[in-house]
Amino acid sequence: MKTKSNKTIKPSQRESKICPTCQRPFSWRKKWERDWATVIYCSERCRRERKI
Repeated sequence: MKTKSNKTIKPSQRESKICPTCQRPFSWRKKWERDWATVIYCSERCRRERKI
């Protein structure tokens, strides 16, 4: 993850969220760069097992 000044952020300083299915924290990944605001689940498995 890069800041506005193009500096790389250390993994320990990256944003994180709590998965509503497994209640575990997960952090930002490069593949979620464009849609981090809409990411809810930590994995495909948690998304499939979500409570409706």
